[in-house]
Amino acid sequence: MPAGAALPGLFLCFAATVLLIFVSVSVPTWDRISFLNVSTGAQQVRYGVFGFTGSDVGIGYDLPTGVDSTVLRNLTKTLILHPIAAGLAGLAFLFGLCGAAYSRFGTIMMTLLSGLATIITLLIWIIDMVLFGIARNRFRNEGATAQYGNANWITLGALVALILGFCVSVCGSFGRYRRRKDAY
Repeated sequence: MPAGAALPGLFLCFAATVLLIFVSVSVPTWDRISFLNVSTGAQQVRYGVFGFTGSDVGIGYDLPTGVDSTVLRNLTKTLILHPIAAGLAGLAFLFGLCGAAYSRFGTIMMTLLSGLATIITLLIWIIDMVLFGIARNRFRNEGATAQYGNANWITLGALVALILGFCVSVCGSFGRYRRRKDAY
């Protein structure tokens, strides 16, 4: 393989892509992945990227009465950055395949795209923690039980994978891409 140095970055970008796709299809599409779990008595509501338990899928949503504010609604609209980051990490993976197969250009593009995906993922992880931290505290003030869901930590895992993938991709960009001719 001409660019063995690109392989770890390739694997890490793939892992980040898969993790961000999991987060992107969170509640209401996939009930197992959520950012915030709120229990009031026997009823439990989970919040995801495109809605909450029982809601229609859409960009941005209102939190229940007493918790809603314009700022929180606008922050739920920024959750669309999860699938965008997944797309960028996926593109980094595809360029990494080219880089691992034959081209330094592919590895350089993987480096640039993974860097951009890292910045966006860091931004959305901070937004996730702020948005759902505020909502969690407001739900708790109303007497409900509210806990962070697993999507926050899956996003953090994707962020770590992208940071490592970026660092390894930078090193892979300086790897050897030409085969040496054997001297006889």
